[in-house]
Amino acid sequence: MYKHLPFPRPLLLALPLLLTGCATVSSAMPDISWSGLNPMNWFGSSLEASDKGVGDLTAATPMTEQAIKAALDNDFTLRSGMGTNNGQVVAFYQALDDGKEVLTVSGPEHGTVERIDVTGAEITAGDVKIGTPFSDLYSKAFGSCEKGQGDDEQGVECIAPDSRHLSYLFTGTSNAPAGLMPADDTLKNWKVSKIIWRAQAR
Repeated sequence: MYKHLPFPRPLLLALPLLLTGCATVSSAMPDISWSGLNPMNWFGSSLEASDKGVGDLTAATPMTEQAIKAALDNDFTLRSGMGTNNGQVVAFYQALDDGKEVLTVSGPEHGTVERIDVTGAEITAGDVKIGTPFSDLYSKAFGSCEKGQGDDEQGVECIAPDSRHLSYLFTGTSNAPAGLMPADDTLKNWKVSKIIWRAQAR
């Protein structure tokens, strides 16, 4: 016959405390976000430029600091100002990451977003990002590209393939006279310095 050995008295006293302690810790724990435990989310999600806009920034986004911050998930510091575009006064907001400009949003002061200029390498348009060579996307400039205008006059702007709202600004060195398009042989070594989204289809 087996004899039931009694628990040592100190252990019997400790068990209720352990159980109570577990219950207390469990009830005090904050709600766990299981998506936050997903390793794919540990490094954050990068913004994507598309025909619709950049991330949640679209043609429907009001030109207010609150709306733009919310569309960017409050991930950036915003710096605001006023400027001109084709003779029209526009408001703009620059999104900064650790003091470095990542993108600029512009549009009428009391309107909605009309243009987004992406200059941060962490924001992509599919496989295209800041630094992508011209030769990766085009074999020639004709039919897709034109000289940049205004602040972009030193570059060449090309409509993104299969897009009506996106274009890429390429910059590099050229021996072409001012105001003239560089030769295709020169352009092939130029790189994307800006991804531009416009609300108005081209």
